[in-house]
Amino acid sequence: MYTSLDSMGKVSLMMDLISQRQRALGSNVANVNTPGYIRQDINFGQYLSTMNSPLETRLSEKLGPSAIAMDRTEEPVNAAHELLQMQENSILYSMATRRMTNIVTEMKTVINVGK
Repeated sequence: MYTSLDSMGKVSLMMDLISQRQRALGSNVANVNTPGYIRQDINFGQYLSTMNSPLETRLSEKLGPSAIAMDRTEEPVNAAHELLQMQENSILYSMATRRMTNIVTEMKTVINVGK
């Protein structure tokens, strides 16, 4: 059985991962001119693959199979690309917060109906 508490835990995990990714991307932008700096990123693939929903499975397949992946290529950091990734990440966070709000609203409704 899939409950609101399950959903809340999964959305909470996603929000944490999105926050960690935003920090990594921000670090990339801050170090764009630092010699020898290695670009960092968070890959949600492994985390999503452990969740048991068709949507999460499809997202996992799309985003990739690796864990928290630190891109270790020696390519220079592209500030425009990093800023684009930060914007995309911000949209994901906004979607996750809306989902969390819906879950809390559902739980409040269940509690109030039970009174």
